[in-house]
Amino acid sequence: MRSFMPTATAFVPTELTRGPWDPNAMHGGAPAALLARAIERFEPGPASHIARLTVELLRPVPLAPLTVTTRMARPGKKVQLVEASLFAGDQEVVRTTGLRLRVAPLDLPPGLAPEYPVPPRGRIVPRDRDVDDWPLGFGDAMDFGAVRGWPEQRGPGVCWFRLRVPVVAGEEPSPLTRVAAAADFGNGISSPLGWDEGWTFINPDLTFYLHRLPAGEWVGLDALTVPEAAGVGMAESVLFDGEGRIGRAVQSLLLDRR
Repeated sequence: MRSFMPTATAFVPTELTRGPWDPNAMHGGAPAALLARAIERFEPGPASHIARLTVELLRPVPLAPLTVTTRMARPGKKVQLVEASLFAGDQEVVRTTGLRLRVAPLDLPPGLAPEYPVPPRGRIVPRDRDVDDWPLGFGDAMDFGAVRGWPEQRGPGVCWFRLRVPVVAGEEPSPLTRVAAAADFGNGISSPLGWDEGWTFINPDLTFYLHRLPAGEWVGLDALTVPEAAGVGMAESVLFDGEGRIGRAVQSLLLDRR
């Protein structure tokens, strides 16, 4: 099992990339992870820490062969901007910008970082859905350790995530791709509006900041969604691992009825 199969010219998505809004389109976490992989692999050098990743979901991403392009938008020894795009045929469907910073050891005084109370792993959410109701999707590529809120109740939620399959066949997911895959679930685990009541809360973008990469396979989200009567909203998530906080993710939301 894997999310994408590489060929000589493209990445072929599997059913495990499918999203919750359209059975023919991907979950945002799948292309986010694929482009995070492209950005961290592009022209490696001293500016190796990806401090920010911004993913613009320009249009629904089809379950079809995709090509990746990558370029250096802002070269530098200490600060770089790397851009990567995903194309379905000749159409650009996702655009991503990564801010890369140089890494250098510093002798900092202890106790500068605020402590974050790491929640327990929580219970693993069972996969007891009816596959006839919705086909396989990106949720089936993840393990969910529910701590608070989702799936029992709506509103703010805390959940652990672990990729169960490689993003690209034959490769161990990197810490960055694990974050990219998990961060797009913030609106899903914290929406006060019910998908089962006909609400949609689609995010056309995702931005996350990291002050360090996660240790281990599990990435946690402490998420909050703020909806507005104008039909827009925002989801915000604290990102953490078993050692503490690692960063923050933000999604803008388009609210509507199905």
